[in-house]
Amino acid sequence: QVQLVESGGGLVQAGGSLRLSCAASGRTFTMAWFRQAPGKEREIVARISWRGDMTAYADSVKDRFTISRDNAKNTVYLQMNSLKPEDTAVYYCAGDKSGTWTRNGNLYDYWGQGTQVTVSS
Repeated sequence: QVQLVESGGGLVQAGGSLRLSCAASGRTFTMAWFRQAPGKEREIVARISWRGDMTAYADSVKDRFTISRDNAKNTVYLQMNSLKPEDTAVYYCAGDKSGTWTRNGNLYDYWGQGTQVTVSS
């Protein structure tokens, strides 16, 4: 069982930046970041393939967020720029063990505990 540990969340003013990290205890294939705001459903933010040659973003974060990975360190990152109050949420890292390319959170095998991101106006 692979364990995922997120870090890097915090409080930032609108327009600021944060970088989230997700360290995996073992090998994972497709990796993704999801978020869930209070009273809202979980939504996918970004995903990245094993080799990093494929990425995809939610329309709401496109051109502001960048997902990347370092397989030598079993770590995936989410660089978040130009943050907005509506980006406030708990951010979760998710990993897939078979390489499925999907936005469906139910198909990811591993999940982190989440890290809080709060953007003040």
